Amino acid sequence: MPDSREHPTQASSEELTEPDWGDRVEIESGSSVTAEVSNAMVGLKKKFYGRGPNAAKTFINDNYVFCVLDGGLTQNEKTMLDAGEERLVRSYRLRFQEIMAEQTTEAVERITGRKVLTYHSQILFEPMVGIEIFVLEPSDCDAGRQ
Repeated sequence: MPDSREHPTQASSEELTEPDWGDRVEIESGSSVTAEVSNAMVGLKKKFYGRGPNAAKTFINDNYVFCVLDGGLTQNEKTMLDAGEERLVRSYRLRFQEIMAEQTTEAVERITGRKVLTYHSQILFEPMVGIEIFVLEPSDCDAGRQ
């Protein structure tokens, strides 16, 4: 398998979870799991889109992780939207997230300590919000409730 120097999209999850990507981005403070997931998702956007969101907030409910990213369109995406190309921008973003799914899910697994069963990314335009959705494998605590 090629290393990350040959294919920049093959970044390790460490590249998304270790640095503090929150410079000039509104992220919940502290070292909570939700703050760490927000930081990693901001890192993904900054590192691979060249621009990250203005704010990020993560919610965890049982086996579900939702990360909401405000803003962060690149200039070319804004230009495409101004030309009425919402569908093309969405298609591009979704395809890109498919390519980055392995690194993205590995980062969430590393942070939460739980396996990601499935992942989906979505972008909305009015208002401009990106949503990263992860379904986690049930924890040991969940197994006792079934």
